[in-house]
Amino acid sequence: MPKGIWGRKIGMTQIFTEDGQLVPVTVIEATPNTVVQVKTGETDGYEAIQVGFGEKRERLLNKPARGHLGKAGMKGIRYLREFRREGVAEFEDLKVGDTIGVDIFEAGELVDVTGTTKGKGFAGVIKRWGFARGPVSHGSKYHRGVGSLGATDAARVFKGRKLAGRMGSVRRTIQGLQIVRVDEERNLLLVKGGVPGIRGSLVKVQASVKSRN
Repeated sequence: MPKGIWGRKIGMTQIFTEDGQLVPVTVIEATPNTVVQVKTGETDGYEAIQVGFGEKRERLLNKPARGHLGKAGMKGIRYLREFRREGVAEFEDLKVGDTIGVDIFEAGELVDVTGTTKGKGFAGVIKRWGFARGPVSHGSKYHRGVGSLGATDAARVFKGRKLAGRMGSVRRTIQGLQIVRVDEERNLLLVKGGVPGIRGSLVKVQASVKSRN
């Protein structure tokens, strides 16, 4: 598992490089992630660090969450997420209360960004799967339907058949995106291109798998 940090997608903009080229970038605000718990193989069965990100009024947390954060001397953390610790030099010496900032990355580094895509609601097969529509003339009465559902002998619809349904709102990872700029003062990462999710959604930024091959 490579080094990483959790952040919030601010939106997209564009910047100019020194040679005058315009680069579209996604701005990710990654305020320092605080280590809430260090998990070990002896106590938890695997090696990981649990980090907290974002703020939340303490009275809105349930009792187990308040107790868990209280053990680490913290309160009012909105998100709790984990990173596996095996083989990650940046995570080996971390302890409860330490922070992970955007300074673990450098401009020009390749990263993988994971987020939840935009939800599109209920969609038909043309929008959802790119099906071709039926003819629109010569008396046709079948325009945007799904078409044949398969064999007749089985008298059922086989698993995996592409049908209408909810579209979007799934976890996706974009690999090999380049970090254009790291702003340590404002805790910002500027990543070339687009990343999954709506503005304000939670995203995970990790060193790219491709850069380690």
